[in-house]
Amino acid sequence: MKAAPKKKVLFTSHVANFQKFNRPFMRMLSEQGYEVHYASDGEEKILDCDKEFTIPFERSPFKLGNIKAYFTLKKIIDAEKYDLVHTHTPMGSVVTRLAARATRKKGTRVIYTAHGFHFFKGAPLLNWIIYYPIEKIMARHTDTIITINNEDFERATKKFKTDVQYVPGVGIDPEKFDVRMSKVEKSALRKSLGLKDSDFVMIYVAELSKRKNQLWLINALSKLMYEHGDIHLVLPGKDSLNGAAHVLVKKLELEKRVHLLDYRNDIPQLMKVSDMAVSASRQEGLPVNVMEAMYLGLPVVLTDCRGNRDLIQFKGDNQIVAIGDSETFNRSVRKIYMLKVRSKDRNYAYGLPSVAPLMKSIYGKYND
Repeated sequence: MKAAPKKKVLFTSHVANFQKFNRPFMRMLSEQGYEVHYASDGEEKILDCDKEFTIPFERSPFKLGNIKAYFTLKKIIDAEKYDLVHTHTPMGSVVTRLAARATRKKGTRVIYTAHGFHFFKGAPLLNWIIYYPIEKIMARHTDTIITINNEDFERATKKFKTDVQYVPGVGIDPEKFDVRMSKVEKSALRKSLGLKDSDFVMIYVAELSKRKNQLWLINALSKLMYEHGDIHLVLPGKDSLNGAAHVLVKKLELEKRVHLLDYRNDIPQLMKVSDMAVSASRQEGLPVNVMEAMYLGLPVVLTDCRGNRDLIQFKGDNQIVAIGDSETFNRSVRKIYMLKVRSKDRNYAYGLPSVAPLMKSIYGKYND
């Protein structure tokens, strides 16, 4: 008897780096007998997939390159006849859903994870004018929209005519953060960063950008760092501010206190040698950096924006502060610094063991 053909699933994201969020679910579907494919802009190799494709996605909806991306991806989807397509990132998902329209009529099911809509309470009017109509139209070409924060879930449920599910983030992989570090190893890592064992270290893991708001954060915390000689701010992340943070740090004479590390591969270790985490973000979906910090038991001080707001319900010693309120932000950080507060419990609510069953259930709806 001839064996039934393997089911196929295609994951897509504008940037290949997004695979880090998809890999646990790619492995999950592979274990269920799926052949796993991945399409992205190809800036790095995709792991845990059977076949990968490079698609010339453009970040802006006004770039003509997305037309080429559409035709390239449509040709692949039509030829491969996928059972499932799971798409991520705003423009990558628009191009993917348009390219999958024909095969969706023949049975391909399309899932879209929205990692934070560009329209939200307090977003610029232009965001609403451009992105809200696009997402509302594209919902018609989607079988399930997965939202990762309460505001997006409530809006999508009311306004979009498709199945909408809530999943609390992408899932923190316990194995990634359960690596043990000895006191000697922690001390050596601190020393390599110019830090003493006795220093109080704040960490903010994020791309340096206007959205992540590091320039405001450096200015806001400068007074506190002037007052206390052992307070340091560690900022690992790709620089998308074209050196503006370096210029500001030099102007404030904080070169030995603010550590601009650029992109790093040792985030779990950096978090483990830190005393607290901060976030100055203006906008989030559900921030992985904050979830990871809370998973490790770090106290956090965050700005009050969508996404951050969802996480702070697990309050304890954590604080949420209005965007732009430097005085309260400083006061909240100072409290943790003075009391040397350490969260008593690690937050497992956003761990992969909690998220994986929800994703398995969503995929399972389309397994017949």
